[in-house]
Amino acid sequence: MSKSASSPAPGKGPTIIELDNVEKYYGTFKVLRGVSLSVRTGEKIVVCGPSGSGKSTLIRCINGLEDYDGGRIVVAGRQLSATSRDEVRRKVGMVFQQFNLFPHLTVLENCTLSPIWTLKIGRKEAEETAMHFLARVRIAEQARKYPSQLSGGQQQRVAIARALCMQPDVLLFDEPTSALDPEMVQEVLQTMESLALEGRTMVCVTHEMAFARLVADRVVFMDHGKIEDEAPPEEFFTNPKSERVKQFIGQLSHSA
Repeated sequence: MSKSASSPAPGKGPTIIELDNVEKYYGTFKVLRGVSLSVRTGEKIVVCGPSGSGKSTLIRCINGLEDYDGGRIVVAGRQLSATSRDEVRRKVGMVFQQFNLFPHLTVLENCTLSPIWTLKIGRKEAEETAMHFLARVRIAEQARKYPSQLSGGQQQRVAIARALCMQPDVLLFDEPTSALDPEMVQEVLQTMESLALEGRTMVCVTHEMAFARLVADRVVFMDHGKIEDEAPPEEFFTNPKSERVKQFIGQLSHSA
């Protein structure tokens, strides 16, 4: 690890995600500028920052959805590369901003597709697992419906259940409430909070700072493709280290 790599929170399990000096370009534009971050098993990390700061690109690189151009990413002991991408992605569940459910499949079929085809699990076992996690996110009664028949909040809870059905080591959330109407945000955040209480490893890109205060072990602030600050929530919000973080927190306070 480079000297700029972050310190894992004490009292957690072994390191499960390690980023060391990660760089990413879109053409000539450098989106990630030497990002280093360690996440321990059971940690809850909230990544925040202004639009365009590289937050979503960061977690898309962790999940292998984006190739990175420099540095190193290790997930569950396996270095992420072109040859290991599929193996790593089986260990990482991803919840997207826009749900990304298949509209022509029922809720149950959305949740069983990857376990059946990727993990080679039998249909009966896959359906039992899916119903378990649909119940876990309080939406089992909608299993035979199609996504278009559900509200946005319900669709996002299905997306969370779908990620859980792969029984991942890590859950990544890419602004999971930003596409929702305000009244639907809380039902998704409550689901995420309950998952955090189970001790799951979670990395969440979100602007929901009340959620960060309640759930996060660490808040990571990104700006211009770099990690500018990170700290436990109480320290991050009450004693920010830089003027840029103070400005960001102040803007959030005025918009609340």
